[in-house]
Amino acid sequence: MLALLAAPVFAAVTVVSMPVAAAQPDLSGKTVEYSVLARDGVAVGKAEAAIKAAGGKVVRSNAAVGLVTATAPENGFTQRLAGSGAVLLTSRSRVIGETPDRSADKRVAKEAKEQGAKAADRAKAKPKAGMDPLDGQLWGLTAVRSNLSRTVQPGDKRVKVGVLDTGVDGSHPDIAPNFDAALSRNFTHDIPTDETGAVVDGPCEFRGCVDPANWDDGGHGTHVAGTIAAAANGFGVSGVAPNVSIVNIRGGQDSGFFFLQPVVDALTYAGDAGIDVVNMSFFVDPWRYNCLDNPADTAEQQAQQRTVITAINRAMNYAHRKGVTQIVSLGNGHEDTGAPQPDTSSPNFPAGSTHDRVIDNATCTSMPVDGAHAITVSAYGPSQAKADYSSYGTELTSVSAPGGYFRDFFGTPWFRTNENQILSTYPKNVGVAEGAIDADGNVTPDGAAFGVQKACKANGVCGYYQFLQGTSMASPHASGVSALIVSEYGKYRGNKVTMKPDKVRAVLEGTAFAIPCPVPRTVDYLDEGRDDTFTATCEGGLEYNGFYGNGSVDAWAAVTQGGRYAH
Repeated sequence: MLALLAAPVFAAVTVVSMPVAAAQPDLSGKTVEYSVLARDGVAVGKAEAAIKAAGGKVVRSNAAVGLVTATAPENGFTQRLAGSGAVLLTSRSRVIGETPDRSADKRVAKEAKEQGAKAADRAKAKPKAGMDPLDGQLWGLTAVRSNLSRTVQPGDKRVKVGVLDTGVDGSHPDIAPNFDAALSRNFTHDIPTDETGAVVDGPCEFRGCVDPANWDDGGHGTHVAGTIAAAANGFGVSGVAPNVSIVNIRGGQDSGFFFLQPVVDALTYAGDAGIDVVNMSFFVDPWRYNCLDNPADTAEQQAQQRTVITAINRAMNYAHRKGVTQIVSLGNGHEDTGAPQPDTSSPNFPAGSTHDRVIDNATCTSMPVDGAHAITVSAYGPSQAKADYSSYGTELTSVSAPGGYFRDFFGTPWFRTNENQILSTYPKNVGVAEGAIDADGNVTPDGAAFGVQKACKANGVCGYYQFLQGTSMASPHASGVSALIVSEYGKYRGNKVTMKPDKVRAVLEGTAFAIPCPVPRTVDYLDEGRDDTFTATCEGGLEYNGFYGNGSVDAWAAVTQGGRYAH
């Protein structure tokens, strides 16, 4: 009332010399972080202006996607932006992605321990590559016939594969020869603790809490990178495409969590930097499924999920337009993606905030698996059986690949052995932190039980390797084959190679090795010690089915028979 009474008096005195003062936003309340998404076709600068007018501060922007990270006092900020014609969605920022396999990998490791156990450039002769000493343990290389494909097309260094993950140890002796340090980027900041004091990443390893672009404190990204393109250098292991280049486009925290802005930034950077293939072995958190309007969620939670869906799709569309083939692990939820089970684990951040939700497949999506242009990969074991943990289904499965299956070969001495998993590169710093490697660089008894291995060169340089399983291990096999496809059929212009992602997909799927559904079609995994939630039924025929999609990726067929699909 006082303001209303004073307004005419103020205006009468100052109308000539001063404008009427605008109402100031309420800036009380705790300052928190928000994700703000501009409307379609609206320049991100207009969204930034709206944020500032609403009392917020712009922290980071991505013009390609229209995504802004902002901080503001929580008192009414979302409501003030709701009236802006520049802003589509505003939501409180939360951790939105997590590597799907870390907890599963640790459980498997625990079980293992318990068991004790074409232009002118291409007119030149193509280089060839051999196998490395530890490759005999990489049954996945043989399964996708990389041992054959490398004799005619081991990959071209000009082909770039981006690893969007927890980082890549660029100093590992099997990664270093193919690591593109100039293009590699880290889009994250380490977060020691959250606002409650709970540990997120733990102590910062480097001043400024930003890891170098050749560093990995999680281990997951380095394992993925090794499967894609560990060098065939007569040492350690080699990758599916041993001559292509690895680019670290880190979007994940040390802890395995992924924030929206770094993931979006990494994807749009991949497009701008001319990266040919991106491997994404993570899923969106804190929601296992992001739903448009699930009645079990609050309005704020619904807005958060809609922000994730829209922003990730925009980023994936942008990368696709820029020529990036996007390979995504299908997930370890051991469910039919077309008939999701109830979600009892979301939101899993912050801790203690989960609630039960019935999932409507028409309005709920798992990102980036359901994202635009994703080529999704399911996992199988060394017997070619669908891995117990692997999700499946005719709705999404594009191809399949070796992902490891610790419990494969039930009833034989091979059951529950490390060798059923995928061996790949392991950062020493992670091994030391996990107790698998001691301070002197020796593999500990615990490490040996997990299958950790060490290889050294004559000059004393050593590399380490670990077994893991998951659809995260399957997707890099597909990424490696995709890189070989670009190497073989891409258009070369100087130091760059280009190939439309839809053509890469056509070759990848068209040359996949068909695997039929098992007989009987329903597999229960009970003998393997799993409960009935793991029971899976394979639908479809030989050419396409829910367990294997179009079949297993096949490097040899792709580089020798893929021309008919590439044009």
